[in-house]
Amino acid sequence: MELLVGAAQASGLSGVGFHRRGRLCYIQTVLVMRKIHFVLSLLCAVLCLGASAADTNVLVWHKAADRVDADIHGEPLWPLLEDIARQTGWHIFVEPGATRNASAKFSDLPSGDALRMLLGKLNFALVPETNGPLRLYVFTTRMENATQPVRVPRAPARHVPNELLVKVKPGTDMDALAKLLGAKITGRNDKLGIYRLQFSDADSTDAALGQLKNNSDATAVDYNYIYDAPPAAQQIANASIGPVSLTLNPSGDSGKVIVGLIDTPVQSLDSSLEQFLLKELSVVDGAGAGGSDPTHGTAMAETILRALAAASGGSTSAQILPVDVYGASENTTSWNVALGIQAAVDNGATVLNLSLGGAGDSSVLDSVIQQAIALGIPVFAAAGNDSSSQPTYPAAVTGVIAVTATQGSELASYANYGSDVEIALSGTSIFYLNGTAYLVQGTSVSTAYAAGAAAGNKTSTTLTWAQIVAAMEKKFPVPQK
Repeated sequence: MELLVGAAQASGLSGVGFHRRGRLCYIQTVLVMRKIHFVLSLLCAVLCLGASAADTNVLVWHKAADRVDADIHGEPLWPLLEDIARQTGWHIFVEPGATRNASAKFSDLPSGDALRMLLGKLNFALVPETNGPLRLYVFTTRMENATQPVRVPRAPARHVPNELLVKVKPGTDMDALAKLLGAKITGRNDKLGIYRLQFSDADSTDAALGQLKNNSDATAVDYNYIYDAPPAAQQIANASIGPVSLTLNPSGDSGKVIVGLIDTPVQSLDSSLEQFLLKELSVVDGAGAGGSDPTHGTAMAETILRALAAASGGSTSAQILPVDVYGASENTTSWNVALGIQAAVDNGATVLNLSLGGAGDSSVLDSVIQQAIALGIPVFAAAGNDSSSQPTYPAAVTGVIAVTATQGSELASYANYGSDVEIALSGTSIFYLNGTAYLVQGTSVSTAYAAGAAAGNKTSTTLTWAQIVAAMEKKFPVPQK
């Protein structure tokens, strides 16, 4: 992709993206009193200024088609750029002091033309990054002065409407409790004592949440949080490294290392790498991996194998147990992740990779993770890609090893940081599917590298998991923000 540089021109736009309606009424009443008799005069003046209770700016960035629609009026520069960064995935930098109130109305414009319309007299440069997302520099003087990064605000935690998750004490009659609450049990794991409840509406859901928090039989209860789709991979040409070279060196059942990959479906890997995949498990309904585009699970599986190859010297007995918690959906939930973790543990996983997460902290999911940790299973999870210190779950759960991303020797511009984050590894992975090279970025990649490195060290040394994690914390420290 060529360097796109633009100096936006003053356009004298007349398009208005939203309307203000409202009513400001000023009523003046004059009461005149006389000693002999009373005379009442009422004077009323009403001023209607037309204003709206809900102003709306609309910006839609169609990434695949590289086309943009906009209907905005008077939007300040920073909210505008935050919206662009959120929709495009670009890393945006602004010259300190740059200001702009954008007003524009258009449809189906290429990104370059759209930026000229949106940014007015401000200059901009859209620069491709080697093995990374595009960078947009917005400036008034020189591109080099655009040094202030635009942070994309984290979206609030979302949950499945009218659903609750609950964990109860052993011996609790869950069917009777659900009937008392007016709920339908749509998912259950009696072994763990966790249940998924469905209600008729939001009011009854919230009422039941309050009741369960005060119920002595319920040890954990919360919403069924939604975890968004992980980042997609991009096809690349002239990849800097070739496919993974790794030999399977079978060991006996005793001490065998199995990485539980809790993710999207995993496709068949190229050549000999397929033998490192155990039979995939699924805890969701819907179609598995299909189509020619690589899934996130496929990208993470090969990233784990690349780390295994580096840590073990090219020969390992470790294998990957894929567990599909997405199915055909773009998103997953804390319920599905809880079931996926337990399925991995029940089928022999000795280390867990959670290259996923969100803003919602599920106490029910936390309880399942804690049971895995109590069994001596290390759990690696992605710290998040919000470029903030806000916690991402389940990475921020006590005992989980939160992993963030580096770019060179520094913290990647998108990577989360903070007291919960323990280690940092490269956030970029190149992998192959059907002979084609792809690139994927994010803290999910760093997590896969971490899980693979830990598994590789476990198969090639006599160190305990605790010793391996301690050594990784020293070798892969989190760079200062």
